[in-house]
Amino acid sequence: MANPAAPAAAAPNLDPPLEQLWHLAVELRLLMTRVRVGEARETTEEFNREKFWKRLNDAAENVSREATNLTVFSRLPLSSPQKTQMCCEKVHAAIEAITAVYYSLPKNQGITLRKLVRSATLDIVDGMAQLLEVLSITPAQSPENKDLISCSSVWVACEQVPQIPRDNRAAALLMLTKSVNFVKDALEEMERAVEECDPFSGLLNDSEKDNSDNLDNEEEDVLGFPNNRDIYWSEEDQELIIPCLALVKASKACLKKIRISVAENGKKDQVAQLDDIVDISDEISPSVDDLALSIYPPMCHLTVRINSAKLVSVLKKALEITKASHVTPQPEDSWIPLLISAVDHCMNRIKELTQNELEL
Repeated sequence: MANPAAPAAAAPNLDPPLEQLWHLAVELRLLMTRVRVGEARETTEEFNREKFWKRLNDAAENVSREATNLTVFSRLPLSSPQKTQMCCEKVHAAIEAITAVYYSLPKNQGITLRKLVRSATLDIVDGMAQLLEVLSITPAQSPENKDLISCSSVWVACEQVPQIPRDNRAAALLMLTKSVNFVKDALEEMERAVEECDPFSGLLNDSEKDNSDNLDNEEEDVLGFPNNRDIYWSEEDQELIIPCLALVKASKACLKKIRISVAENGKKDQVAQLDDIVDISDEISPSVDDLALSIYPPMCHLTVRINSAKLVSVLKKALEITKASHVTPQPEDSWIPLLISAVDHCMNRIKELTQNELEL
């Protein structure tokens, strides 16, 4: 016969509150790794755009509330281990919920859009992990603790969710606009350096400049001071910079025209072509940066030539992909051949000015 007075199950031993917060932060960091490589979950259910965005917004608002609830651990006395466990479970559930919404966005809605939603989701998970780490490491009620909590990015990341583009065409336009701005910034920096004719001005303070003026070239090399060859362009360098600047200007023009074409002719249902345009356009800015860095003294003309050729290759590919897509309804449109011609002209001039490097 069973003993009616059998003892109740013993309560599990729980870690102290701050250790629980730290363990949850570690778990969220591991979750981020899975989200970065996670694929969309297959489903037979037809995708409902309005339902998806409502779920994502609601999930972000829930994460924001749970983050606010966590701030109780910035004050003493701390909650009991049991209440801490309940709080951590709610935070974990909120994070799992928003990642599940991201996974429900199918690939046929566009890879560019999925990347933006994934980035927003990762920002939220990262912000929550940061908040947990601050609460678990920094002593409660300290000024540093309050400052770090107030600067936590989790609330900002949650507030950004309603600003995400709602379809792949809008997502493509956003990414193309960013690429245009990146190249614009690089071009302005290059032009500013050329105007100053001394890219390293300001690196030495006045006393160092005075001291370096008294050193001969041999002493400068030994002590690590840049000599004239290192900080100024030769006449040959300055001549080569001209077509390099023209090539970067052409890069900016290409991106602007591609963006205008997507804005005027892009169709929401042509997700694959829009993704292809964005993918190749994303390569333009890094290629411009490589070229921009290679023009700073001491300039290696062969490196400039190589980086210019890489940029030209990317630009031509971007223009060809755009020309073959639905955003260029008239492939014979004059702007594409004109830009290709301008790019070729810049590259031919760079080849002329660097030919001696190949013959050495």
